[in-house]
Amino acid sequence: MTLLRAILIRLLTTAITLFGVAVIVFVVIRVVPGNPIAMMLPPGATDADIARLNAQYGFDKSIVEQFFIWLGGVVQGDFGTSISLRQPVDQLVLGRLPATLELSIVALLMAVALGGALALVGTRWRDSRTEGAVDVGAGIALSVPDFLWGLVLILLFGVLWPVFHISGRISPALDIDFTTNFFLFEALLRLRLDVVADLLGHMFMPALALAIPLAAIIAQLLKQSLKETMNLDYVTLARTKGYGERTVITREALPNALLPTLTLVGVQFTFLIGGTVIIERLFSYEGLGNMAIDAVINRDLPLIQGIVILFALIFTLVNLFVDMLYVVLNPRLRHA
Repeated sequence: MTLLRAILIRLLTTAITLFGVAVIVFVVIRVVPGNPIAMMLPPGATDADIARLNAQYGFDKSIVEQFFIWLGGVVQGDFGTSISLRQPVDQLVLGRLPATLELSIVALLMAVALGGALALVGTRWRDSRTEGAVDVGAGIALSVPDFLWGLVLILLFGVLWPVFHISGRISPALDIDFTTNFFLFEALLRLRLDVVADLLGHMFMPALALAIPLAAIIAQLLKQSLKETMNLDYVTLARTKGYGERTVITREALPNALLPTLTLVGVQFTFLIGGTVIIERLFSYEGLGNMAIDAVINRDLPLIQGIVILFALIFTLVNLFVDMLYVVLNPRLRHA
C-alpha cells in the first residue's frame, strides 16, 4: 500500500507539473514578438484575411480564453492544428516521436556501455596511470558539448573516412514497408538485418555524439562508487576467500555500486532526450527535435505547445520510472 500511495502521489505531482509547464509555455510563446498568422499569408493579403485566420486559430481572444479552449481540447485528445503544416498536432508529434526515442535509447545504451567499461578499467587499475588516463578522457568528453562532438564525428567518419551516413534516418533505396514508425525495432522483429544495419549506420554518429558526455558522467560516478565499495567488509571477505580482483569487482562491488549510478542515468536520460533537438538538426535526422526547431522558426504555436508538453511528459514519466525502480532494487527502501 505504501508503494501504491507513493505512485499515486507521484502521478498527482506529474499532472500538476504538466499543467504548470502548459501554462508557462502557452503564455511565453504568445507574448514573444511575432505574428504566426503573418507567415501564412501571401503578399497583398487584406485585413479581412488576417481577421479570418485569427478567428480560425482563436488568436482574436484573450490569452486566458485561448488557454482554456486549448486545454479543453487537450483533455479530449485534440492538440490543435499545425499552422505551418496544416495537420493535426498529435499526429505530427506522435509520428516523429519514435525516431527520437530510438535515437535516445541507442545513445543511452552506448553511453552505459562506454561509461561502464571506463569505470571498470579505472577501478581495476586504480591509483595508476590507467586511472589517470580514464579521468582525463572523461574530463575532456564532459567539457565538449554534444553538438561539437557531432561536428567532430562528421569530419572524421563522414568526410575524412566516410563510413557512416551523415544525414537522414534511412536510405530511400531500401525496399521495406513499415507498419509503425519504430523503424529499428520493427526491422529487428522482422529480422531484416540489412535494414537494421542501414538504420544504425544513419544513427551511429548522432547517437555517439549524444552518448559521449553522458558516458563521461557515468564513468566518473560509477568509478567513484566502486572505489568506495571496494573498501567495505564484504568485499574484503571475498578477497580472503581467494576471489580474483576482477571477480571481486564485477560480482561483489558492482551490484551495490550501481544504485547511485542508476538514479543519475535516469535523470541524465531526460537531458539526453532534450539534447536531440540540436543533434537531429545537425544530422538532418527526422525526429521530434528537428521538428521543434522548424516549429519555432515558423512560429507554429500549436505545434510548439504539443512538442513541449510531450517532452515534459517524457521527463516526468522517466523520473517516475527511475524512482520506482530504485525502490524495487534497494531493499532498505522496499521494506521501509
